[in-house]
This record gives sequence, structure tokens and C-alpha cells, in this order.
Amino acid sequence: MNIIVTGGSGKLGRAAIRDLQAHGHWVLNLDTAPPKDPQGPFTRVDLTDFGEVMGALSGIDQQYRRDTIDAVVHLAAIPGPTQRPDHVTFAQNIVSTYNIFEACVRLGIGNIVWASSETLLGYPFDGPPASVPITEAVRESRVSYAHSKLLGEVLAEQYAREHPAMKLLCLRFSNILDPDAGDYDGLEGWQADPQIRKWNLWTYIDVRDAAQAVRLGVESEITGMEAFIIANEDSVMHRPSRELLNEVFPGVLYTQDVPGTQSFYDTSKARTLLGFTPTHSWRRH
Repeated sequence: MNIIVTGGSGKLGRAAIRDLQAHGHWVLNLDTAPPKDPQGPFTRVDLTDFGEVMGALSGIDQQYRRDTIDAVVHLAAIPGPTQRPDHVTFAQNIVSTYNIFEACVRLGIGNIVWASSETLLGYPFDGPPASVPITEAVRESRVSYAHSKLLGEVLAEQYAREHPAMKLLCLRFSNILDPDAGDYDGLEGWQADPQIRKWNLWTYIDVRDAAQAVRLGVESEITGMEAFIIANEDSVMHRPSRELLNEVFPGVLYTQDVPGTQSFYDTSKARTLLGFTPTHSWRRH
């Protein structure tokens, strides 16, 4: 397939491009900054400018024509809370998402995979979750970053309702860790105090497994809007998950067993519908 990846210069974007290319796909990176290491064609685009988005998706010089683009992977965003003022985070993230969805509709690009977020699952967990493990049925937002992701999912639902042949997959990524960037180096420092990582219930996703989920979403034959939790199957802690939760949030309802160091995020939907199987645990790093 010929695939456009927005935000291809970022942590997940670089990994997603590598994975897509390794599986035979042609990829164009649209971002505001070039990648540190060139991975193929790149064009600088302001995704908050609808004209630039339409221009980029409809064809750039001789690189491609509109009718040759099979899918768009939308990863570009301010990537988390507190990185910019709240109103900036909300405005940039929701406007760029609208621009991508609307441009794809107008140009007849019906295959969209988009980075939603674990922040819709209850982040930050200052109080206990209603029950565990947590599924996609939970969709709530408490911070501006999560508000932008929530409205992005609502937008996807509405576009899917109006255009039932389209595919709009919303991947709710957990905290993305890249071992090559040293993201695993600090994990041992988290072990003594479970409060340090309670904000997302000690969950993570290896960047390589996150990239796998992107590719599986692009390649899937699903239509309509679907949201998927994308997380590794284990936590970032050595202690058993039940022990951690009982210490920090005692009395939480268990709807299924969570044995050993298993994650409190339920990824069974992604495993079943996408074939998602995370294979990169920090424990083997």
C-alpha cells in the first residue's frame, strides 16, 4: 500500500514507518520537522492549516497522486498532557484531527488509523477505577489532552456514520516506551514506590509493538469506527499487579482475574480483531 503517516518524525512515527516499510509499504512522512534519520520521502506540513492538509493529501509534485494513496495514519499531535498550555494542546490536536478526517473524506481516502490515547481510560488515576481490567467501554476525559482525544473519537464515529464504507480506527496507546531512547533505563527506580506510576496503573506499550498495531490497523479489513486499547500484556513493575492495586486503591472490583504482573488494561479486542500480539517486554530488554 501507499501510506501517508502524519507525525512520522516523532517517537511512534519513526517506528511505525520502519515497520510499514519492512512489510513492503511505501510511506510518506508529513510533519512540521524532518526526522533525525531520513526514512524516505518527507514533506513539511502544518496540519492545523486545512489548505496545507488538502494540498499534501491530494498530491505533491511528482511524489504521488491523490488516487494512489491507500491509507492515512494520523499520529501527529502534541503527544501528552502538560507539554503545552491546555488551550494550545486542545486546539492543535482537535483541529489537526478534523482536518485529516475531512480531507480524507473529500479525497476519497477511506482507510484511516489514528492515535487516540489511554488518557480516555481514567487518567490520571488519582482515585480508583470502577473495575479492572479496563476495557474500551471506558471513555472519559479529565484533562485538555484527553478532551481532544475524546472529541477525536466522537468525530470518527460521526464520519463513520455518514460514510459507512470508511475505516476509522482509534488506537488508544498506553505510555509509549522506546528502549533505543533509554526509556527503559529508569524502570528500576519506579519499583520501590507504586505511587510513582499509579497515574496509568503501571501500564506501558513498547514502541515496536505500538508500530505493529498501526500496521495491523492499516492492513485490517474492518469498516466503521472502532477503538482499541494498545498496551503490553505486563506492567512496568516487578510486584504482582493485585498487590499494587490493593495497596494503592483497595477494594476495586475485579471482573476478571489479573494474575501475576499482568496489565490492568484489557487488550483482548485488539488481539481478536486486529491480531495484535505484543512481543517486546521490558523484562527481556
